[in-house]
Amino acid sequence: MSNDPKLATPDPRDELSSHLPALRAFAISLSRNPTAADDLVQDTIVKAWTRFDSFTVGTNMQAWLFTILRNTYFSSLRKYRREVADPEGIHAGGLFVKPDHDGKLAFAEFQVAFDQLSPEHREVLILVGASGYTCEEAAEMIGTAVGTVKSRTNRARKRLAELMGLVDGEDAMPSGDAASLAMMGQSGVQAA
Repeated sequence: MSNDPKLATPDPRDELSSHLPALRAFAISLSRNPTAADDLVQDTIVKAWTRFDSFTVGTNMQAWLFTILRNTYFSSLRKYRREVADPEGIHAGGLFVKPDHDGKLAFAEFQVAFDQLSPEHREVLILVGASGYTCEEAAEMIGTAVGTVKSRTNRARKRLAELMGLVDGEDAMPSGDAASLAMMGQSGVQAA
């Protein structure tokens, strides 16, 4: 027999496999599901293996493993209770947010197209669309007939959609500002 204490004391890790049947039985009694129990035992063994430095040699290893298994089970149960079942992805779809850069890119595209319009078309879109004036008010401001303002507004919106490559019903800026959307005729502000 050697005087070296390391050689005299067996490694407690060697004892782990002998506790697997008892751990599995305990896990099944907690979870009531053999598959979940196997996962629980696996998690317990991994945690025990990585935390063997906290195990006191000479104490009851099975009790230590059962404590780890029990704590792991109840932690996962608390986590599961906070989770929301969403098999169709409805909840997750509601949490979706478009990235900011999409709006910035769309607005930059809008500005380029808007600058290509004639001054008359820009003028009526700013008055009727962005500023929210009625066609009658805009006609009075620019000194022209109401029908002319309505016609220019309609043609300006169509031309702007063409310049932006939009098809009927497509939003120019799905998350754009109200004034830009109004110029495109896509908000509650419409030509009278």
